[in-house]
Amino acid sequence: MCGIVGYVGPRDATPIILNGLKRLEYRGYDSAGVAVVKGDQIEVRRDAGKLGQLIDLVAKEPLSGAPGIGHTRWATHGAPSARNAHPHVSNSGKIVVVHNGIVENFIELKDELVSEGTTFSSETDTETIVHLAEHHQAAGANFVETARKTFQQIEGANVVVLLSTAEPDKIVTARIGNAGGVVIGLGDGENFIASDIPAILEHTRKVIFLESRQMAIVTRDSVRIETLEGKEVKPEIHIISWDAVAAEKGEYRHFMQKEIHEQVRALTDTLAGRVDFKEGRIRLPELNLTPELAKRIQRIYITACGTAAYAGMVGKYLIEKIARIPVEVVIASEFRYSDPILDSNTVVLAISQSGETADTLAAMEEGRRKGAIVWSIVNAIGSQAMRVADGFISMQTGPEIGVASTKAFTAPLVDQYMLAILLADLRGTLDEKTRKSLVSDLRLVPDLVGRTLDRESEVEKVAHVLKDIRDCLYLGRGINMPIAYEGALKLKEISYIHAEGYPAGEMKHGPIALIDEEMPVLCIAPKDPWHEKMISQIQQAKARDGIVIAVATEGDELIKGMADHILWVPEAPWMLSPIVTVLPLQLLAYHIAAIRGLDVDQPRNLAKSVTVE
Repeated sequence: MCGIVGYVGPRDATPIILNGLKRLEYRGYDSAGVAVVKGDQIEVRRDAGKLGQLIDLVAKEPLSGAPGIGHTRWATHGAPSARNAHPHVSNSGKIVVVHNGIVENFIELKDELVSEGTTFSSETDTETIVHLAEHHQAAGANFVETARKTFQQIEGANVVVLLSTAEPDKIVTARIGNAGGVVIGLGDGENFIASDIPAILEHTRKVIFLESRQMAIVTRDSVRIETLEGKEVKPEIHIISWDAVAAEKGEYRHFMQKEIHEQVRALTDTLAGRVDFKEGRIRLPELNLTPELAKRIQRIYITACGTAAYAGMVGKYLIEKIARIPVEVVIASEFRYSDPILDSNTVVLAISQSGETADTLAAMEEGRRKGAIVWSIVNAIGSQAMRVADGFISMQTGPEIGVASTKAFTAPLVDQYMLAILLADLRGTLDEKTRKSLVSDLRLVPDLVGRTLDRESEVEKVAHVLKDIRDCLYLGRGINMPIAYEGALKLKEISYIHAEGYPAGEMKHGPIALIDEEMPVLCIAPKDPWHEKMISQIQQAKARDGIVIAVATEGDELIKGMADHILWVPEAPWMLSPIVTVLPLQLLAYHIAAIRGLDVDQPRNLAKSVTVE
């Protein structure tokens, strides 16, 4: 949530910033703004609503200059409005700020500033930062020291970017705690700042990622990284391999549709270099997993939020079944408050698409504090969750733009399957024949996914039938129980239809009271070890006149004679079946939302990267 773009160099900053912000629209926002230095003045344009409104405003009231900073805001303090939109300017008009996160001590800081005569013009916590900076600059500090003193007074997880007319040749930014990312893009005679890579990818692929409690002083010709205490840090320069075209829709109507179809390629890339089909072995070198460590592990906590948490629930089945290690799945926003029992023989495995999710990072911190082994499965290269972990698995899916995650759900399913095999192999709990069979099954994944997606037109027909429903019940059992949760989540978040996922066996313990001729019941019933049990649940729903939509294995005549609508999937090894059963649910949610004319890629109130608690 919230996007930041900054530019310092010889070119006009305004179009660079606006174009960068457009590439960050997927993060979710409710207002936008841009500020540039022009001579000894700072000019600002900002407005509530979508970025198009800001672009129209700039067309009516042009501004040009450099350096400049821009922002898309997701409201935390104060309603979405022009006066609460970033950037915020100091009373003197000489300093300007954009900010991601929450200033936890802003009330105390604001009270102190107001008592000294400072006037506030917004309801935001962010405005406190710029007035605090002006206070330090007025006391005689140079711009860098002004920024440093300001950053040191801010509590909470925050990213801050400051500009000042006192030293208009530089931008100063800092990452304080586990807020969203800060990417410094290195150009030729120009440099860039962004909260995510796509914003600057058209200009450079050489980037630096700020760590927590680091600040960067960025000019057109230099980038200096320091700790907040002033110690210089030599940064690692990363080369990003993504193609800028990968962040465009191409032939697809929406990013979500494109990303659903990219899963064939994404899962192929996930397997590449990691699976030795000849030897029947798995290699995950970035995990830093040794036989000694594998044998030491007594318990694994998987922690994540939303879609990633549901992927973790599938992972629990896989790791316990294959590696025989006890696994608990804990929602990351609850993890650190549950006082988990952790030690050096426990793994905390965090799953995050962005690698910047505040709750997930906090769970990783709790694991680190209590001496656990900390791993991550993450998509965003160089993100915080990747960098702070003892070992990681990269999802290899490329950028995911749509807010509703799709390919970053199926990739960690495969990642956890591979992890389970590797753990079992290193612990000596898997015989060679079984190991080779499990590894061999991975060959099937890209083809299974492709064959499922080839049936999109059939799913779209069902979407037309269901487009006006108000509620839906999703049921699954065993390893496909989490797919019921994920399918319901997808429908909720992009079509705004109320949906609930349940363990199918729990239907008769309450939810069955809801079933009548107006309640669609979506039953995930592939040919897996729970197939007969799901048949029973379908019969119970039909007995109460429920409309049954079944996800079923091709050729299942029994379900064909029972369900009102069927979303067919190819037969798959049961431990890999969630990879295919979730696909028609992604497509169903997508097409219902598209038919209803909704903003599929940017659903209301949601953000791609949730960087506040």
